[in-house]
Amino acid sequence: MNVDRETIQNRSTDAVFKRGQDYRDEGRIQRLDRFDDLVTAAVSGSKLNDVTIEFGGRSIDTRCTCPYDGGGDCKHVVAVLLDIAANPPQDESKDVETVLDDVSADDLRGFVRDALAEHAELREQFLAQFGDDHKSVDEYREEIAQLFEQHADPGVYDAIDFSRFFDIAEQYRDRDRYLAAATVYRAVFEEVDEKYSWVDGSYDHYARTIQTAIDGYADCVLATDPSPEEFDTYAGALEARTSTDPALNSEQFWRALDELEERYEK
Repeated sequence: MNVDRETIQNRSTDAVFKRGQDYRDEGRIQRLDRFDDLVTAAVSGSKLNDVTIEFGGRSIDTRCTCPYDGGGDCKHVVAVLLDIAANPPQDESKDVETVLDDVSADDLRGFVRDALAEHAELREQFLAQFGDDHKSVDEYREEIAQLFEQHADPGVYDAIDFSRFFDIAEQYRDRDRYLAAATVYRAVFEEVDEKYSWVDGSYDHYARTIQTAIDGYADCVLATDPSPEEFDTYAGALEARTSTDPALNSEQFWRALDELEERYEK
């Protein structure tokens, strides 16, 4: 887990880097944990923001639940990266591996069952990883719609965190269950597009969310090596978003449809 001040500074604007320094110096990092190459943290601002940082060789992937839409990392991520550079956190994965070697299968099963019973999001990820069934587009859309309703005041001003859905899609992809993953991606781009008129801030965040979902959907559709008839069905989900009323993101969906058709024909 190698990161230095210069690298952090290069990942953000000067103003954001300064604010990140201030946040760290002010003790705004409420929690910071490391498991292998993954660091999770909570940083207080106008509200508590969740930061996720994953180190992979030379790359550093960062995510924050704040509504920052500028270039580079946000101040919360900068604060956490600076803290990691100054005081590399202890890796708790080693302790967990040691316990896993000693715990019995029955005790482990009981612990997992209790944890899944208490945490709905963890249960959903568990089923995506190990189950054979998956939810429908409408079921996922309903969950996303609820997020919009929770954040509406009356418009949606903050950046809603959709990472749970992308994590579920990635778990399906890891198992080569591409149609299940495509279902999740489709639900995201359809419902975010449907609720786009509610958005009154953080526009770049929602545009990126739609694009990420579109890209994941296209990759999964092509990974199934669809027949022409199947491809027309899958492409139709994108085409349907080009003529919604109001057509706030129609150009984005037209571009995505054209790119998908070009990739399929190659």
